Amino acid sequence: MLHHLSFAVNDLPRSAAFYDAVLAALGYRRVWTVETGVGYGLIDDDEVFAIKCRDGKAAAPGAGFHLAFIAASQAAVDLFHNAALQHGGRDYGAPGLRPHYGPRYYAGCITDPDGYQIEAVHNPPA
Repeated sequence: MLHHLSFAVNDLPRSAAFYDAVLAALGYRRVWTVETGVGYGLIDDDEVFAIKCRDGKAAAPGAGFHLAFIAASQAAVDLFHNAALQHGGRDYGAPGLRPHYGPRYYAGCITDPDGYQIEAVHNPPA
C-alpha cells in the first residue's frame, strides 16, 4: 500500500545515528544520504523510510500515531529496542508478547529523539 514514509527531524546527525542503529537491528541500511536527509531500505537508492532535516521545525504527530516496523524474529525486536535506548530513544513498551493483539504478537515500543513513536513487531503466521 505504501511506497515510502518520511519523518521530519530537527537534528539530522543525531537522528541518523539513531535510525542507523535501530534499523540495522531489523536488517535495513542507509540506501542514500544527502545534505538534508537519509533514506533507509534494502536496495540502493530505493528507500522505504527516510528522515529529512527541518532545523527546529519538526514536530511529531500527536497521540494515536505510531509507525511499526516488521522484525524477522523476537531477537530482532529485542535488538531494535536495546539499540534505540542506547541512541537516545525512550522506552514506551519493553519487548514482549502483546496477547491483546494476538497470541504471537511480540513487540517493543520506543519514542525516538524527535518524539515519534515507533515499534518493532514480530507476528508470525499460525
